[in-house]
Amino acid sequence: MIKEKVVVITGASSGIGASTAMLLASKGAKLVLGARREDKLQRIVNKIKENGGEAIYKTTDVVNPDDNKSLVEAAKKEFGRVDVIFLNAGLMPSSEIAKLKTDEWDRTVDVNIKGVLNGIAAIMPTFKEQNGGQIVTTSSVAGLKPYPGVGVYGATKHAVRDLMEVLRMESAQTNSNIRTATIYPAAIHTELLSTITDPEAAKAMQANYDQYQIGPDRVANVVAFAIDQPEDTNVSEFTVGPTNQPW
Repeated sequence: MIKEKVVVITGASSGIGASTAMLLASKGAKLVLGARREDKLQRIVNKIKENGGEAIYKTTDVVNPDDNKSLVEAAKKEFGRVDVIFLNAGLMPSSEIAKLKTDEWDRTVDVNIKGVLNGIAAIMPTFKEQNGGQIVTTSSVAGLKPYPGVGVYGATKHAVRDLMEVLRMESAQTNSNIRTATIYPAAIHTELLSTITDPEAAKAMQANYDQYQIGPDRVANVVAFAIDQPEDTNVSEFTVGPTNQPW
């Protein structure tokens, strides 16, 4: 059941995060949205409320552990608990490894790996106290197999895959009733391409997306499906992308 569940979403100001927030709100969930861009968060919350839903937001940089903790605390203060956290924030500044864009590597690792770890660290005490909860993350098809041009990005998404599978196993071993789900999107229309600074990589990726991309609402449907499963059922991995894209 989705209705009445309290769902925290990072990277919620656009793309998959925003689409998921709108869909879950329409199904009766209570949303707590986090991202860096307050103006966009405010617009999404206003739209949810105009449609009769419940939502709040808190500006959040997932790289900052305290921001993650504050987001969880805001959810508990407003709604009394947290049932699901969707760790969706991510960057995709693609380029060949030999171009040595080391500043971008650092930022990608900080957001895509440490951001997920910070979210897990922020929510685990609450889930342990409640004896249950669900952690959903956004990985990528680049977290399933290698693709030239996205080596560092892919490495971070492989890390998320491994982390979440271990978390699922450990949660089962300790009977903590914490469910996990990892989403592996292919070409989805989001703002990820805007983080690519290498001209050649940007041009190639844009051409690929122009040919294949589908809307972020398709991923939102999958997230909703995972959340809607019975509490004794864990559906842990979903690859989702355009039918005609040979990813």
